[in-house]
Amino acid sequence: MAIASKNQDSFQAEDVAGYCRRLGERAERASRLLRDMATANKNDWLLRSADGLLDRMGWILEANARDVAQASELGLTPAAIDRLTLNPDRVAAMAKGLRSIAALPDPVGEILGGGVQPSGLQIEKVRVPLGVLFFIYESRPNVTVDAAAIAIKSGNAIILRGGKESLQSSSALVAILAEAARSAGLPQDAMQFVETPDRNVVGELLQRSDWIDLVIPRGGESLIRRVVSEAKMPVLKHYAGNCHVYVDEYADLAKACEIVVNAKTQRMGVCNAAESLVVHGSVARQFLPMAAEALRSRGIELRGDARVLEVLTDAVPATPADWSTEYLGPILSICVVDSLEEAIEHIQRYGSHHTDAIVTQDITRARQFARQVDSAAVMINCSTRFHDGGELGLGAEIGISTDKLHARGPCGLKELTTYKYIVTGEGHIRG
Repeated sequence: MAIASKNQDSFQAEDVAGYCRRLGERAERASRLLRDMATANKNDWLLRSADGLLDRMGWILEANARDVAQASELGLTPAAIDRLTLNPDRVAAMAKGLRSIAALPDPVGEILGGGVQPSGLQIEKVRVPLGVLFFIYESRPNVTVDAAAIAIKSGNAIILRGGKESLQSSSALVAILAEAARSAGLPQDAMQFVETPDRNVVGELLQRSDWIDLVIPRGGESLIRRVVSEAKMPVLKHYAGNCHVYVDEYADLAKACEIVVNAKTQRMGVCNAAESLVVHGSVARQFLPMAAEALRSRGIELRGDARVLEVLTDAVPATPADWSTEYLGPILSICVVDSLEEAIEHIQRYGSHHTDAIVTQDITRARQFARQVDSAAVMINCSTRFHDGGELGLGAEIGISTDKLHARGPCGLKELTTYKYIVTGEGHIRG
């Protein structure tokens, strides 16, 4: 399995269009072979890759340290540096994710429906791979592993284009995956890695719908909007993660405090971290001081509306922009509402349709919230941080989509497939 553009001189010797043509043609050929690849081969690769990550952890961490060392020069924020940084636990988690994906059923070939028509024709609706994926991502080298694993297990070839800030880390990870792929008998070029930072390569590949079936951008909103504006093929994406926790008048307040703190602080630089807290007015004076104490002890700046400031006099006055901001850092916006309906209205107006949570002991109100909040995931009495492929049983994810077609929420194996009809006759002709 080749790592594309390993030699920068070879890239410079050809034009961007030629380089991208080579990537696309090789990926398309590999995708045809992957459609018929046995599940045993794909699982063998996943397990060999997991072993390789653990065996060569020191090498991976050395490469990652070089990326982290130059992160400040590249202007990365603390949250971005956190996403970039690998440690033994995060590498072990990648290996665990690979083994989890190996244990999942192979979606390719699943019979989704069919039967025998009165004419005698046998109909099968069969799950099949999408084909070739173009995956563009920033900062987080661990998604290199997740994306490759999910793509290939679901029978798709993948072209990986990481950001320059994670180039050393991603290159090391791809090299380990490629070595395992050769041993497992996977098609050459099923996984290709773009090592050049030339942005023109991205622009050229986004035009090539003749080779690429789906593009998945994973990074900042500016990257995603660029991809959406330029891509000639479908895009699987979400723009931002402005996630809310609503503390209802019937909430268990101790439980609510734990959920809010976890949703905001367990890992702040990710798309399913809470950015906004909405509190019912009947519990605001009791709940806000306890939540503020817990959040401030973890370094969180609180920005509130006028009713919040009546209770938390030292909070920062919120501006209109705060209600729709994805901070990805130690800031939380807070507002007080007088009803469940008002909370839903606030979330619908300012949210990003990613992940929103309600904390309440009233199941009727919980179900109303779940029906009316139009988000990819609605959480009832649990943290927004559970909106994750691994936590929801997908093994891992290649990204989270807030679209409604063709996939929504965390995108795992089945979300990277489509279907086709296979019709079998015995010399049937249509009269």
